[in-house]
Amino acid sequence: MCFIWWATVGLLEREAEAAIEADARALSERFAEDGLLGLGNTIQERLAQNVDDDAIYLMVDSAGVRVAGNLRDWPHVVARTDIWYQLSISRAGLRGRAELRAFTLPGGFRLLVGRDVRARTILKRLLTDTLLWAVLMVGVLGVSGAFVVRSLFRRMVHNVARTTAAIAAGDLTQRVPLSGSGDEFDRVAETVNEMLDRIARLMDGVKQVSNSIAHDLRTPITRARARLEDAALHATGDEEMRAAIERAVADLDGVTAVFEALLRIAEIEAGARRSAFAPLELSALLDDLADLYGALAEEQELTLERLPSPSITLQGDRRLIQQAVANLLDNAIKFSRPGGVVQLAAIPDAGLVRITVRDQGIGMQAPDLARASERFYRAETSRNMPGSGLGLSLVVAVAHLHGGRFELGPPAGRDGTTTGLEATLILPLTGMAGQQQPLLKQPVPLRMEPPSSSDHQPDRADRLS
Repeated sequence: MCFIWWATVGLLEREAEAAIEADARALSERFAEDGLLGLGNTIQERLAQNVDDDAIYLMVDSAGVRVAGNLRDWPHVVARTDIWYQLSISRAGLRGRAELRAFTLPGGFRLLVGRDVRARTILKRLLTDTLLWAVLMVGVLGVSGAFVVRSLFRRMVHNVARTTAAIAAGDLTQRVPLSGSGDEFDRVAETVNEMLDRIARLMDGVKQVSNSIAHDLRTPITRARARLEDAALHATGDEEMRAAIERAVADLDGVTAVFEALLRIAEIEAGARRSAFAPLELSALLDDLADLYGALAEEQELTLERLPSPSITLQGDRRLIQQAVANLLDNAIKFSRPGGVVQLAAIPDAGLVRITVRDQGIGMQAPDLARASERFYRAETSRNMPGSGLGLSLVVAVAHLHGGRFELGPPAGRDGTTTGLEATLILPLTGMAGQQQPLLKQPVPLRMEPPSSSDHQPDRADRLS
């Protein structure tokens, strides 16, 4: 606003000065051509043609007597010809403000040329008043806006502080309220709420793992203790004592394997294994797994088919991808019926690779699918089979580490009444894709019973490394 005021007032002043100088040059030329009489006639003609009535002329002789013009006498303050004058003048009985310039003529004559600048003075005052009001309004709006923003920030900080205080007090159900406007404050609140939801899920996971450890591991530990105690009290020879100790050691080895699996999953979820990422040839890795598990499938009267696939190179941790696919094959073989077929395939798909293990086994019911990747989760019909319920949890952790996802559902192209299961590990061909995918995606499954995760042969894939 200040710049507009300065530029406008300066432009008006320059225009007035330019018009006066141009007028003075024209009058000088007329004086040189027609002399004093012609100059006087020209001044009178210009005054007669001045529609805006803002032109000011005065020509006087050497004695100061008016010869022509619309001023009565020469202003006594106008003594120099090299400067501009702004004076209050009286013209036709009216007072006004004029900008003037004096010129000397031959013979002692003097010429005064100017313009009435009352309109410019009014416009300048109007611009000044507008600027002052604009500054006042901007100040009021700025102060009001500052108070509004301050109140919004205070409300946001208060909501966050109140929610975090409730969370710190143990109430994990509290969330930051949303205003519903969808503005930046709502986005911040949504981000905080997502973080709190994540924390709540992690806390529930910790509770679930703790409860599962207490429930699932208490039995083998108690059984080992009972066998050792029974052998100590009733064993009649070294052979019976040695047999009891071996059974107890086997039970304790299972407990140790569970803890090792938990530690490995925690290590993967923490991202500590990304340093082992390197280019690997996936087709060769799957061929080795198919050879290894083909013998196990034959023992179970099953057929393991390795579907042909092109050469696929991706960036990842070879040992972890081996372990994840081995867990899927292990589950498929364990929960398939004799005479069934287990298929292993790798299909490139728009920058991704889909590693699919498909079986014709007992399948999975819809309620169990939603919990299939939970640690220690096992459906009722699978509790009599070996395993700890950690296999699919490890697969999901490996998918997450590589920036991929894990899908579990009915075999493609089959209806919901057909038994079997299709587990797909989807990985980006370039390793970490930069955006984390959902850990478990379930494409509208309808299953019979879940192949609960199992680690009863945890080092089978490791032997391939």
